[in-house]
Amino acid sequence: MPHITFVLSSVIVLLLSTSPPTSGSVYDDFVQCLNTHPNSSDTKIVIPQNNPSFTSTLRAYIRNSRFNTSTTPKPVLILTPTTESHVQASVLCAKKLGVQLKIRSGGHDYEGISYVSTEQSFIVLDMFNLRSINVNTGDSSVWAQAGATLGELYYRISQKSKLLAFPAGICPTVGVGGHVSGGGYGNLLRKYGLAVDNVLDALIVNVNGKLLDRKSMGEDLFWAIRGSGGGSFGVIVSYKLRLVPVPETVTVFRVMRYLEQNATDVVLMWQKVAPCTDDGLWMRVLVQPVSSPTKKGEKTVRISILAQFLGNANKLVSILGKQFPELGLKKEDCLEMSWIESVVWWNDGSTPNVTKPESLLNRNLNHASFLKRKSDYVQTPISRDGLEALWKKLMEVGKTGLVFNPYGGKMAQISVSDAPFPHRAGNLFKIQYSVGWNIAGEEAANEYLNQTRVLYSFMTPFVSKNPRSAFLNYRDLDIGVNTFGKDRYEQGKVYGLKYFNDNFYRLVKVKTAVDPENFFRNEQSIPPLPRKE
Repeated sequence: MPHITFVLSSVIVLLLSTSPPTSGSVYDDFVQCLNTHPNSSDTKIVIPQNNPSFTSTLRAYIRNSRFNTSTTPKPVLILTPTTESHVQASVLCAKKLGVQLKIRSGGHDYEGISYVSTEQSFIVLDMFNLRSINVNTGDSSVWAQAGATLGELYYRISQKSKLLAFPAGICPTVGVGGHVSGGGYGNLLRKYGLAVDNVLDALIVNVNGKLLDRKSMGEDLFWAIRGSGGGSFGVIVSYKLRLVPVPETVTVFRVMRYLEQNATDVVLMWQKVAPCTDDGLWMRVLVQPVSSPTKKGEKTVRISILAQFLGNANKLVSILGKQFPELGLKKEDCLEMSWIESVVWWNDGSTPNVTKPESLLNRNLNHASFLKRKSDYVQTPISRDGLEALWKKLMEVGKTGLVFNPYGGKMAQISVSDAPFPHRAGNLFKIQYSVGWNIAGEEAANEYLNQTRVLYSFMTPFVSKNPRSAFLNYRDLDIGVNTFGKDRYEQGKVYGLKYFNDNFYRLVKVKTAVDPENFFRNEQSIPPLPRKE
């Protein structure tokens, strides 16, 4: 596969070589169109490039500095709807003007495809104002709009009940819309599955500007928007989510080991225990190349196991004492707390009463770093020789680290076809490749991007095959890009089969039925079937 940076660069240069519509002309046409929709003619939601707030609005939810440069393609307009009717009118007007509409609901977008485009003219529909959350403890559900953050969702749930939670991600500044529509996993997945496994209803604006719920959209479309990335089928405005029970006390711990402290033995046993232990226990492993604490000037590998257990410390220590003695967990390694306090702990590592749950309401705007992420799935435990080779490679490559996220439990009980997300039984754990840097410029970016690619190539023998699967919410343009030419379906298969396995084909059928002209599209969207000539 050609180097993806050069692929995207050449596509952008080609598209920009023709004269795109000016921001002013698109603004005038868009405002004129909005004025034909009586309930949606609020022109304050339309921000052109010459508006003083354009740059700050665009940057507010950019979390990857790679896409916050002077040369990054910019939208001609940013739309900031505050009502559902604004969203409906935005879709109809963008469609009428023939301009691409990108949908952003949180900004934790590893490849920037919600606010960057390879097309010559595009608009960003930014959902951050649509953030209402309505918790119903009576039927254990919540309606959450797409622009709400996970932190806001968790906090609002905790205000109504200390014994209800929602199984979603760890980072509180992630947007609900993107997180849920792309799968949505977190530390409750072994007990309750993914966020998409707990979606009861949704509101979506389709290509014709209609606001549809589960009943009116039909089960095929409802199936498709639970894990395929909603931007392929319409604009998801809100989700109705099932809340799940949690005990008064949950227990967390963080234990670190270096190679000199039996780290290899710990990871060997972790692969056997983590996917098969009590469903209420989730143990994530961080693997990082670091400087040796005992041998000056030498490198080593440090592993950190971060865990959450739905129960008290005594029971947790008893379980792992029998199943995982290599870890040597002691009660003093553990912290007992409420579920909402554990959300704060996962975010900043603080003990109860140090950081208050109200901190989850902080959207942390304009906070970005340079980063790259990739993903893999492991279906057979990696041998001791394999792990030792991996440690050596990590130290050779440089800064890139790995995160092992265990599956099993509820994940193994849900059918691969229940939702577009297919990575269920048979997967022991998911790998995230993670690297960050703070030096601007193409030279630094290429160095760190190459680190991840070298490590990804090295891991080929240890991970899933035919296809080599990937996780959609760890978006990775290295595995394929759709340039929307006549081969858009074949291009879509390249990444689509990795993200969705055979569910890709059903997604294509739904796409062809609801959006045959491919209005809702991005560089890794679901393509419609090719037209018959």
